Amino acid sequence: MDKQRFVRPYMWAVVAAGACVTAYSAAGLPVARLDLRLVPLVAVTLLVSSRFCIPIPRTTGQVSFSDTFIFLTMLLYGGDVAVLLAAAELFAASRFGKKPFSIFTSLFNGAMMACSTFITVLFVRLLFGPVDVLARGEFSASFVAALCVMGLVQYVANSTIAAVHTSLKAGEPVWVTWRNKYLWTSITYFGGASAAGLAVKLASTAGFYALVAAAPIIFIVYLTYRTYLDNVEAMAAAAKAEAAAGGRAESAAQQAEQARKHVEELSHYIAEQKRIREQYAQIEKLSALGELASGVAHDFNNTLAGILGRAQLLLSAKDPAKVEAGLQLIIKTAKDGARTIKRIQDFARQRRDHDFQPVAVDQLLLDVREITRPRWKNRAESEGVHITLELQLGSDDARVMGDESELREVLVNMVFNAVDAMPSGGTLTLSTRESNGAIEIAVSDNGTGMTEDVRSRVFDPFFTTKGKAGMGLGLSVSYGIIRRHEGVVEVESEVGRGTTFRIKLPAAKSAAKPAAESASPALALVPQPSGAARILVVDDEEHVRELLKDILESEGYGVRLARDGREALALLDGADFDAVFTDLGMKGMSGWELAHAIRERDGAMPLAVITGWGDAVGSGERSDARVDWVVTKPFDTAQILSIAREVARRAESRPKSAGVAA
Repeated sequence: MDKQRFVRPYMWAVVAAGACVTAYSAAGLPVARLDLRLVPLVAVTLLVSSRFCIPIPRTTGQVSFSDTFIFLTMLLYGGDVAVLLAAAELFAASRFGKKPFSIFTSLFNGAMMACSTFITVLFVRLLFGPVDVLARGEFSASFVAALCVMGLVQYVANSTIAAVHTSLKAGEPVWVTWRNKYLWTSITYFGGASAAGLAVKLASTAGFYALVAAAPIIFIVYLTYRTYLDNVEAMAAAAKAEAAAGGRAESAAQQAEQARKHVEELSHYIAEQKRIREQYAQIEKLSALGELASGVAHDFNNTLAGILGRAQLLLSAKDPAKVEAGLQLIIKTAKDGARTIKRIQDFARQRRDHDFQPVAVDQLLLDVREITRPRWKNRAESEGVHITLELQLGSDDARVMGDESELREVLVNMVFNAVDAMPSGGTLTLSTRESNGAIEIAVSDNGTGMTEDVRSRVFDPFFTTKGKAGMGLGLSVSYGIIRRHEGVVEVESEVGRGTTFRIKLPAAKSAAKPAAESASPALALVPQPSGAARILVVDDEEHVRELLKDILESEGYGVRLARDGREALALLDGADFDAVFTDLGMKGMSGWELAHAIRERDGAMPLAVITGWGDAVGSGERSDARVDWVVTKPFDTAQILSIAREVARRAESRPKSAGVAA
């Protein structure tokens, strides 16, 4: 049968399929997710990879070295973008490469790449879900399996379409054509998938431009592939020369030996790639852990500095008004520390929701001035440095939607940096103004200033000019907080003249009164009940036990303390109680075990769990233990007294004999 007469119809069929696939992908293109970082990726794929095409022996085709970039685009921006880029890249490589093809052949090549990439995307979505979502997850066995499937399907689909075309032109079986001319091309697909996966994980740790770290791996894959092709061609030439000389047997033995060596080299290369991936995965985990630990230490050092400095000031304060104001600031700073822990817990559960409320900007600056006073005034003056902090407040009703704790953290970081930039003293200015529907907050100093190089890198993680005294995380964290608030931050600096940070945040549309101006729930005491209830407090931390005792006894409740679950059960056997407040994480017997033991004795005893795990307590555990309340540490006085009032109300209608089961 003359197979060559089917070549043209086959090519038209592939071009038609490629057009359909391209149109479908263009219709589903996620335009909102595309950003400027895609531009250099597309430019490198279209302009650079076409210069690294390698001809396939004994055919008119060639292999483009673009698979890595196509896989990379697939992982970062999704399958639709990858399909369009694949079609454009192979068309450009065929049309404008070292050996240009005709327009029709170029269209066929582009359509072939679009179809194979589309098939790959379908398989990965079917087995692992959306490709870009998979790339944002952790480095896991599922992610490695997805890379393997990606490389395998792309290789089989692409090489099969090309092999059918070549077999029709040569008039030989498809299997023979594929085995002899396309089987050995698999290294580019698997090497490309591995390099793309490694590059994406590097980018998630060190930023998008860490993708350049994958360039050496891509180049190694190219050299390996080029060397392999040269060896294949050299073996073919040697076999031909020896066959002409009559040394066919010896040539076959040499080919077998060389083939064995190539198999060993390929196995070594695959093992080395696996080792590199495992090593980078470990580095990624350690880096993420170190960054998290450093960030937590940085935030808590600022929080503790505010609490410690304010408490030391209150020791010498005589004015009750100043004492009350100082205590309010200590409460506010402690709650900021609690919100820092909440953000860490949210991060561990991959939550991204934000409960934003209107925040009064002027009050925010007043709080920051008082929180940082121990740093820019007391500590500085003890070292012979005089720093003046000036407030230039704008409109009293200026408000932004945000998290007050996070915004306060940003300004405290900037004030501390400004103080460090004025080792000989100076003036620090906090100002606000409203312009074009935005609130601008400025933090200015007349200190040493920054060079242009330092200014351009000031928000980079781990970049610091303080040596070992700094971690380079304060401004990086602040930048992330401002971005989450849909704001921008600008830096103006001149060496010897000072620095100004300008934060621009959208003004709040609602004039609702912010939570910061409402009465502090910690000081809003619950009215004392008519009857005094008896409450058993169980916690292995003495200061927590004593604090709960003082809070409850201040309102007339009877309190007994227990260090652990076993002591609590012993007290329950000897006396009647109206409720039990217990911690969760205790030695010997946990809070859940204690709750179950109490429920076996008394099914109606009111139980409150007071724990540092907070929202991590599952509804299933709470339901199994039949716990009435879960309170997150650090807790407010009002929370504890509110529960105690409910306990007293229940105690009035509960028979005392029910305290201990028969």
